[in-house]
Amino acid sequence: MQAALRAVLCLVAVFLHLSPAQAQDQVWLQIEAQPTLEVAQERAFAYSTAFPETNGFQLRSGWYAIVLGPYSVAEGAARLNFLRSEMMIPADSYIAVASDFTAQFWPQESFAIDPGVTGLPLIEPDVEGVTIPDIDTAPLALETPEADPESLATHEEPPAPISPEIYEPEETLAEARASEAALSLEDRQLLQTALQWFGYYSGGIDGAFGSGTRNSMANWQAAMAIEPTGVLTSRQRATLVANYQAEVTEFGFAAVEEAEAGIQATLPLALVEFDRYQPPFVHYRAKNGSDLSLVLISQPGDKAALAGLYDILQRLDAMPATGARELTEKSFRIHGTSASQDSHAWAQQSNSTVKGFMLVGTPENAARDARLREVLEASFRSTGSTALDPGMVALSDSTRRGLLAGLELRRPAFSRSGFYVDETGSVLTSAAAVEACSRITLDHETEAKVSASAEGLALLTPATRLAPPATARFQTAPDRLGAEIAVAGYSYEDRLPAPVLTFGTFEASEGLRGEAGINRLALTALPGDAGGPVLDESGAVTGLLLPEASVGAQQLPAGTSFAASAATLTAFLQSAGVTPAQSELTERLAPVKLTEAATGMTVLVSCWQD
Repeated sequence: MQAALRAVLCLVAVFLHLSPAQAQDQVWLQIEAQPTLEVAQERAFAYSTAFPETNGFQLRSGWYAIVLGPYSVAEGAARLNFLRSEMMIPADSYIAVASDFTAQFWPQESFAIDPGVTGLPLIEPDVEGVTIPDIDTAPLALETPEADPESLATHEEPPAPISPEIYEPEETLAEARASEAALSLEDRQLLQTALQWFGYYSGGIDGAFGSGTRNSMANWQAAMAIEPTGVLTSRQRATLVANYQAEVTEFGFAAVEEAEAGIQATLPLALVEFDRYQPPFVHYRAKNGSDLSLVLISQPGDKAALAGLYDILQRLDAMPATGARELTEKSFRIHGTSASQDSHAWAQQSNSTVKGFMLVGTPENAARDARLREVLEASFRSTGSTALDPGMVALSDSTRRGLLAGLELRRPAFSRSGFYVDETGSVLTSAAAVEACSRITLDHETEAKVSASAEGLALLTPATRLAPPATARFQTAPDRLGAEIAVAGYSYEDRLPAPVLTFGTFEASEGLRGEAGINRLALTALPGDAGGPVLDESGAVTGLLLPEASVGAQQLPAGTSFAASAATLTAFLQSAGVTPAQSELTERLAPVKLTEAATGMTVLVSCWQD
């Protein structure tokens, strides 16, 4: 509240330095400008149905502005913040003053503002009553009567822009330079800060008006339909700073010190509020319907912890998979974007700690959040080696649990199993595991695509070449009945970090209806196991576990599973251009060796439907 009050007082102070004609505490909200009088009258009529205080004035550029007001300075700032936050006026609406205008065109004469308020002449309306055509850019959806074609045909051409000889600017270029020279260092830095806030300036806030500052001033003037001289007049400086202060008031920026986390930063406390500590995070939840949440990050660790945090944040539900990523030895930056989320994370490692933040918003507020992010990052300070939960060790199990506490991991639609079939990382799985997927990943991280599919099988090619710890070797000789087999698979999908082995026996080399190429197994499997390799006692692959089959109204006995035979698999791989390796092993492997071979070749195959 105190920060907001100070911002408003600062806004008032800006206007107290205006010329006497402007110091009457009268401001306006310019919400739209049109190049012709006819369209401007139509738009003014549209706005007036929602805002009785709608007025229209001609600008010095010759354009026609639709404005709301007049208001006092404080009331104008508050009104601007409220209407923009409720999306009732365009986001680029800003505070204007009477000296911006040359003549009034709306409302009509009987309803126009007393000339004593503005000192401006009234432009006579072109027609008796204005109708609204179907204008694509209209921000208000209003129903109005159809226009009379005959009356529209009598419209005159809009007046030409007003000559500068008649309406001189409030300051000449020389006078603007002179008034600028009288500014204090703080005032010059404030102008650079305001230009930076609106995206026109990217240099240092040093109060020195070099070529970078001059270019940013000219760009701001051009955006405001003002002659781009690169030197702001007193009125232009006041307008720029007033709009900056209005947004600062809207966001409620305040310096916050999180002593427990060892972080100092400027936070938008009108949009977020403290929620809870949950090491290594400090959570701030959305406030006033802002659709924004903030997480401060503070943990002990070195560059390995930084890299671990970088990997884990990308798996969060709050961080969409699409977007730019950058990791260096000392920092990282992540941008995740989707139809419903726009998230950014930033962190740096120093003094044996990793500290940063994650800002989670929506695409609709991306421009607003970009400004918030700039302020947050520019003000972010690590206060020494203090960090949340100093007992954590980088990337230990406790660290991982802490990192994920309170934040949901982004989850695939479902996950199944697969296994490596060559040294480049090609993966064989069931076709059902990758149907209707917007994208496919191997072991959470590596993107893959389907390069071949047939006979209920799919071959996946990773986006980047992999170095598998083990690859399948196939045993095509028929197994003996009752032989012990094992299936390696992610039985619980992505809930466990490694595959598990499920043991059973070989029952038949054909399906229930005598289908060739199908092995029947006495084995109890879970959906996540589908696509996993079936291995004999030597560790050779004798099949691929198929998804549970539907047999209509019939119910199969519990513990009945089916697998595509090794002969079927090798034929499919050869047709897809992969040469399957043949197993030469005949001796039974020890349980530890069998587990090592099975888990080394087995891959988590995840289907995403983003």
